[in-house]
Amino acid sequence: MEKQRVVVAMSGGVDSSVTAALLQEQGYEVVGVTMRLSEEARDADPDGRSCCSLSSVDDARRVADILGIPHYVMDFTEPFQRLVIDYFTQEYARGRTPNPCIACNRHIKFEGLLEKTRALGAQYIATGHYARITRTDDGTYHLRKGIDAAKDQSYVLYHLTQEMMDHVLFPLGDYCKDEIRRMAEDYGLPVAHKAESQEICFVPRDDYKSYLRTHAPQTMQTGAITDRTGHVLGTHEGIAFYTIGQRRGLGIAAEHPLYVIALDAAENRVIVGTSDEVFARALTASDLSWTLPRPPHEPRRVRAKIRYGKREANAWMEPQGDGTVAIHFSEPQRAVTPGQSIVFYEGDAVLGGGSIDHVTP
Repeated sequence: MEKQRVVVAMSGGVDSSVTAALLQEQGYEVVGVTMRLSEEARDADPDGRSCCSLSSVDDARRVADILGIPHYVMDFTEPFQRLVIDYFTQEYARGRTPNPCIACNRHIKFEGLLEKTRALGAQYIATGHYARITRTDDGTYHLRKGIDAAKDQSYVLYHLTQEMMDHVLFPLGDYCKDEIRRMAEDYGLPVAHKAESQEICFVPRDDYKSYLRTHAPQTMQTGAITDRTGHVLGTHEGIAFYTIGQRRGLGIAAEHPLYVIALDAAENRVIVGTSDEVFARALTASDLSWTLPRPPHEPRRVRAKIRYGKREANAWMEPQGDGTVAIHFSEPQRAVTPGQSIVFYEGDAVLGGGSIDHVTP
């Protein structure tokens, strides 16, 4: 029987390396691919923790040599610039807080790589994400959390459609991180104890403020810090320096603690308020994507997650019929941030998600 071919996205880290080894052990014909995303991403990390640094490409190639699999470097610099870096700077200019890792996963690691794999004659792509895909008897796929709660990455994968999941493998979803490092040792892989990659691969030293000074100077214009009524309390250094819920660094003397509660890009204002005003009971979300066979049209109860690393909260989801949903939380949520992703769960299954737009106190 002819082996099924799978393209593994190899970053040079331990997770993607073990992914390749596991799939080879399971009988797949494995092809390793490292994505070249940008010159900035390559040069941003002298320590080699970025997935695109020269040393990470070398690590991926070394692992491929040890496993005896072919390895290719594919150029994704143009779509990465357009769909990730430009999006990153544009969102900050709009007074929103972007999530470039979700944009990269959606447009580059899955949509982009799936398209390229066809040229390699592969049936599947695989990544080192800690998530699971299951299939029911009727052929429906379900994206589920990884069993390692501390490493679960289902939040960043809500864009996967039924068609895409038919061609995606997540072999690490049934393991914990410690097990993966032990496996890497057993396989004799030199990356077994390599440090985790940095959060934003194209931003040197994760200093996004310096990056924005160069690439989006419009976000660094000084302006007023006001309360909800418009009363001026101070001056800010640029809206990109601030995030919802922030208390430190405001430079305002007040009788009670003040927190950032909104960013007004149109007026170049940072709006502050009390700790109670940081909480929100409702929001609307757009740019929706569903893992379900069909988008939901009826209201339903969900568990909603408003940022990576935060626990889900009980909520009522109401599709609006215009490509948006309204979300009403059972309990007020702190620091709901426009631009971040909200992801909907039912049990351990991801239903879908979208981008947070408007927030209601």
